[in-house]
Amino acid sequence: MWTSRDLVWYSEQQISRVRVVRRADSYYCQFLVNVERKETHNFQGNVVGIDLGLNAFYTDSNGDVVENPKYLRKSEKRLKKLQRRVSRRYEKGKKPQSNIRRQSDGSPNHKARIQLARAFLKISRQRKDHAVKTARALIQSHDLVVYEDLKIANLVKNHHLAKSISDASWYQFTEWLEYYAKLHGIACIAVPPHFTSQNCSNCGQTVKKSLSVRTHKCPHCGYIADRDHNAARNILAKGLEMLGAIVNSTEGHSESGGNLKATGESDLWISDSNISNLSCLYERRIINDENPALRYSDLMPGVCQKLLFSFFLAIYIELRSAFLRNATQTR
Repeated sequence: MWTSRDLVWYSEQQISRVRVVRRADSYYCQFLVNVERKETHNFQGNVVGIDLGLNAFYTDSNGDVVENPKYLRKSEKRLKKLQRRVSRRYEKGKKPQSNIRRQSDGSPNHKARIQLARAFLKISRQRKDHAVKTARALIQSHDLVVYEDLKIANLVKNHHLAKSISDASWYQFTEWLEYYAKLHGIACIAVPPHFTSQNCSNCGQTVKKSLSVRTHKCPHCGYIADRDHNAARNILAKGLEMLGAIVNSTEGHSESGGNLKATGESDLWISDSNISNLSCLYERRIINDENPALRYSDLMPGVCQKLLFSFFLAIYIELRSAFLRNATQTR
């Protein structure tokens, strides 16, 4: 029997849970199987930093661009048509019309809502398919992937960009990126996004620019590049700086065994088998004089924030203790 998917057989002992779920188009049966999955990865020394965007889905430090598919924007015309159809077929005063179980399958309102739900389900599946394929291709072709640790919940508060940001599905993409990085045993680092677009990746000077300015022009060294490409180079430099600090503190202190473990609070996964590869990769990139962007050492904002927080917390505790002592003596 020919199928588009590989058929895999599992014993009953491996299946721990079975769940039947209902989607807008049909019913599906989900099996939870206890099985270990590990992919082999050949280290070639390829590193990349990616800058997520709206015009392009991401731009990497090599200048390559992956276009944003914009599935929701492309389907808006059909969605509006289906939503108008649901609104027209809604019978005023007749309740409940939102409960599918209490309506016959042949009712006009029921059919219209099912068509609308299937349209949204298709968009959701398209986003997931794009995120999975893009993340897997990026991980399989590189040994180190660095991206921005964007706070999506704060970004969508901008009502002018909220729909476009949600349509891009950055969070879903980064989740699959971390999943495949852990699966292949390579490093995937999330760095703070501060000043990645403002700093010059060639000389390190700050060049302030608004969001409407799409070209980076440095008045200090004369470097000209696309705004997103410049940001991707800065992101890679930050990742290499963080990688060097972690590898130098981790090498020689790893436990025996091939299990993956998370190091620190960054999204960096290091296995015992690739510590030496990551160390050589870091040294090779830092010593490389042909790429000045990789010689630029940027101070890690995350570490500075933690130090400042600890400092002010200690001051707060000391002042609070002094206030309580004075209050006790006054009584």
